[in-house]
Amino acid sequence: MLHAGLDLSRRRLDICLVDEHGELVAETAVPADADGLRGLAERLAGRRVRAVIESMNGARFVHDTLEEHGWDVLIADAQKVKGLAPLACKTDRIDARVLAELSWRDLVPAIWLPDPTIRRERELARFRLHLVRHRTTLKNRIHATLITFGHPCPVSDLFGLAGRELLDRLEIPDPWRRNVDVSLGLIDDLELQIATLTVQLKRIGADHRYIPLLITAPGFGWINAFTVASEIGDIERFASPAKLCGYTGLCPRVMQSGTTDRRGPISKHGPRYLRWGLFEAAMNACKHPLYKERYQHTKRRLGRQRGPKVAQIDLSRKLTEAIWHMLTRNEPFAPAGAGFRLAA
Repeated sequence: MLHAGLDLSRRRLDICLVDEHGELVAETAVPADADGLRGLAERLAGRRVRAVIESMNGARFVHDTLEEHGWDVLIADAQKVKGLAPLACKTDRIDARVLAELSWRDLVPAIWLPDPTIRRERELARFRLHLVRHRTTLKNRIHATLITFGHPCPVSDLFGLAGRELLDRLEIPDPWRRNVDVSLGLIDDLELQIATLTVQLKRIGADHRYIPLLITAPGFGWINAFTVASEIGDIERFASPAKLCGYTGLCPRVMQSGTTDRRGPISKHGPRYLRWGLFEAAMNACKHPLYKERYQHTKRRLGRQRGPKVAQIDLSRKLTEAIWHMLTRNEPFAPAGAGFRLAA
């Protein structure tokens, strides 16, 4: 078997090959496109190859292309690779050699790869969130323009019917007037695209087995449940609620040495869109009778500055634990007649 370390950059793919004894066989580079990868596979045709590439944008394309040519390709967690092999000198060739060595020593911190169906679901949910954020940015800009010229906002929704009539009547000098009009047009376009994506998500997720369970939990709506379900993927890969919490990146960093025990901010490992979905759910679940007292107690204990944020993170972790129990048992959050609560 050959062990290949792959280091991907914008224009090329650096390759380091070592044999089954750990001896260097070759170091080369090919273009980071389909033709370059096909040529690489043809050069090593007939040889059994296990390749390792760090997780980054484009790594999945390299993985899929080389596996079509019979390679066994692993995608390694970039942060864990850095911890296993810290380098004083870092170049693309050295990175490729390190990955080849990790493959030879069977120490690759491989990550889980979702199947194409889950990848499509994730992309649709993430792109919808991307559009929603753009829409929010444009609305905030219009509100800021009104404040700049001393115009109050007496309506509850500046972008509803009454709000649009108010914006048409306001006297705002150019170029701010023109910018407001352009922003309103962009908001309308984004609303249409978001509505189209929402319909598509509901059609795709109609038969999803996790979504009906997730919407029974406090704070979860349909779209948020779809986002969380697509980011989790297969719940069976998490052996315990603690494993799922660790995957979300909501656990604090721990630094222990001797008698020193320090806790830092949350690790933020794992998909940031999953953390966003859990934060959104926690903001609504904090009003639920089951979690309200815990949320308020944490806020009071830590004070006004840190209390609300830490309480939200704490509640997000509790929801994550509840989600693990719900999905592994295939039961809703609070089934009728249950003798116990499924919430953690």
